[in-house]
Amino acid sequence: MDNPSHFDYIIIGAGAAGLMLADAMISDSFFKGKSILILDKDSKKTNDRTWCFWEKGEGQFDSLIHKKWNHIYFGGKQFSKRFHIAPYSYKMIRGIDFYQTILQRIKEHSHIVFKQAQVTQVLDNGEMVNVTTSEETYMGGKVFNSIFDYKMIAHQSKYPVLQQHFVGWFVKTTKPVFDVDQATYMDFSIAQKGNTRFMYVLPTSKNEALVEYTLFSKNLLQKKTYENEIKNYLDKNLDVSDYEIMETEMGSIPMTCYEFKEYHSTNIRYIGTAGGWAKPSTGYTFASTARKIPVLLEYIKTGQPLHQLSFKNRFWFYDLLFLDVLYTDNANGHHIFETLFKNRSPQLIFKFLDEKTGFWEDLKYIWGCPKKPFVKALFRSLFR
Repeated sequence: MDNPSHFDYIIIGAGAAGLMLADAMISDSFFKGKSILILDKDSKKTNDRTWCFWEKGEGQFDSLIHKKWNHIYFGGKQFSKRFHIAPYSYKMIRGIDFYQTILQRIKEHSHIVFKQAQVTQVLDNGEMVNVTTSEETYMGGKVFNSIFDYKMIAHQSKYPVLQQHFVGWFVKTTKPVFDVDQATYMDFSIAQKGNTRFMYVLPTSKNEALVEYTLFSKNLLQKKTYENEIKNYLDKNLDVSDYEIMETEMGSIPMTCYEFKEYHSTNIRYIGTAGGWAKPSTGYTFASTARKIPVLLEYIKTGQPLHQLSFKNRFWFYDLLFLDVLYTDNANGHHIFETLFKNRSPQLIFKFLDEKTGFWEDLKYIWGCPKKPFVKALFRSLFR
């Protein structure tokens, strides 16, 4: 590397998207000898999040799987059921395991460098990109930025914006209370209070689980509100009063069909949540990112301007309608999910959300949802 501050590629953010892209690059001979810099303000040495996804059989991340479940539970006001989800399983990856594994692979390649630094400015001058950090300025031929700020979507009103926001406790109970082979996907038995609110439970043993209070709504709550709801659920729904909180996590994921196009440039591409890669109708990001990375990788090889790549497809429009319904009548979100799980199998739901269904399967899925709110949303979209 002739100039220590010049790199062929710079990846900003060492989260799921950034590290998946880096891992894909070091595994592809096209990038052999290319200089790559990864920047993140964090050292990535703590377990700050978990990622979950459903998948058929074995997958590329199976060596990192912390736990998987063959059953899910859906709890509604009028309909509740435990589902066997074969050929799918529901899988969990801990952030720390993902970080450590990918960063260790990176250490084995001399042409890629990880640096802990706060990025303060990113500017594309048409030929190169200046990336300024708290320490120094770097030059990159192509830059992939995964740093998301809600200001990126707050300025517009064309596309509805909800947040999937949550607080989770990893608890250890004194008595065995959890079904080790069942993930509680959504439990709407709790008070809705004018929003779409549910509990999410991922047991790792009979005495240990991640218990998470989650909302799909416009605004965040006070942290104490999430915590009180978790306490109430443990006490009233699971009959658990004696437990220890081992770890905590909290977050907010944007749910929007806004395309982030104005932020991309010839040499800068936003990726991950910052690029609109979170599935708009669910907030699931990990599997969605894993599907997009190979597409982005092949596109990079063409040398075409980064802003010209589009991931938009018909599922984008389906997500837009779904978000419109949730945004317009957030208090009745539970009814949409309950109707869907009552009328359709989780296998079809998962396949549709993975964007792998054919057109007739799309219609079958859509017809399993409440009709009236979606027809209204369709008409609203026509006049948007």
